[in-house]
Amino acid sequence: MALRAHQRGWVGLVLILLALVIVALSARTALKAYGLFDDSDKPRHAAAPGANETEQAATITPRNAIERAKGVQDMVKQGAIEQEKRIDDAIPK
Repeated sequence: MALRAHQRGWVGLVLILLALVIVALSARTALKAYGLFDDSDKPRHAAAPGANETEQAATITPRNAIERAKGVQDMVKQGAIEQEKRIDDAIPK
């Protein structure tokens, strides 16, 4: 009886390890989908210096994705400042 209770602890650890592996694989897949995980198996696409817009758009690296996100964040902040200014100007004093 005591032997069986002792073994249940090992089964629990194995199940926790299995769950951790599943979560890690899911996170890796999600990071690849967002372009934030460097995949060494995939060949890198680098646009040539004279590439057209379509070829440049196809060249997305994690750094480009982060820079684009920061640009969007700056645009949203600027829009919020402009909207706040319009609202303040519309309120009679």
